[in-house]
Amino acid sequence: MVIVTGGSGHIGNVLVRTLLNKGYEVGVIDRDPSTDKAIANLPIKYFQGDIRDLDFLTEVFKKAEYVCHLAGIISIVPGNEDLLYSVNVDGTKNVIEACKRAKVKRLLYTSSVHALYEPPKGIPIIEKLAKIKNVKGEYAKTKIMATRAVIDATKEGLSTVVVYPAGIIGPFDFKHSEVGSLIRDARKYSKVFYVEGGYNFADVRDVAQGMILALEKGRTGEGYLLAGHKITIFELFLALAKITKTPIPKFKAPTCIVKFLAPIAEFFYKILKREPVFTEYAIDVLNSNYATDSSKAKKELGYKTRDIYKTIEDTLNWYEGKEVRIE
Repeated sequence: MVIVTGGSGHIGNVLVRTLLNKGYEVGVIDRDPSTDKAIANLPIKYFQGDIRDLDFLTEVFKKAEYVCHLAGIISIVPGNEDLLYSVNVDGTKNVIEACKRAKVKRLLYTSSVHALYEPPKGIPIIEKLAKIKNVKGEYAKTKIMATRAVIDATKEGLSTVVVYPAGIIGPFDFKHSEVGSLIRDARKYSKVFYVEGGYNFADVRDVAQGMILALEKGRTGEGYLLAGHKITIFELFLALAKITKTPIPKFKAPTCIVKFLAPIAEFFYKILKREPVFTEYAIDVLNSNYATDSSKAKKELGYKTRDIYKTIEDTLNWYEGKEVRIE
């Protein structure tokens, strides 16, 4: 059996579906898995619990041959530091210890491209961990710390492999990510302006396939960057406008103005208890170096990526209730 933590998330539920398609028996650890619509009707075994509970993890992992650890907190909003470290770092250390005690065959850990060293623009990001002091945001710091713990576990005899997904986009986005929501509402809003910058987005289905390839074929103690395609925010809006036959954005909002307004927006979103669309950190990310090199994953694992514009179209179709293939 493959046990997946965080199986109800965007990557998680697609990974679970892909594993099932490949004939694996799958179990999911989640805080309330059987009622989560992302996985509620799938033929899997449900284990309700928290990754911060070591005894619980150990008992569940005794049933597993493989463990795919995806559970974690993703947050770019200030104020969640204690929870980030408790779940992302301490929770991962619990997963490692439970894997050792249960003698699982292999642990696959899902890190993040934000945990990798970002070279100057023009030089692609590769599988090289960043130094904590050189990254922005507590989320990235927790992913670096957790990744180091997983890699270090190989020295103690645990077979591990790490994947570093780039930005995730694609169908089966039950919890409506920021980019997913943007695509979902493409027909409903008038795209008046856009912000500068862009990002590297990978289809969630390609990432799930890459994770399984890493689990099956990846070298112990190694990490694999699972990136997709570079696309600017303007190109994303342009693609949505073409698909939905709606107007293209007319004005580019200068980064300096957006960054000036971002803290004000964050303040009001905090009062409203909603996630802000743009934060200072998000603007920095969109204007960072998002060139990536997935050649290691392609060469060693056979990792493949599909056309980003097909992904955008499939995502919109899924939100509109149309049938979309998991593969």
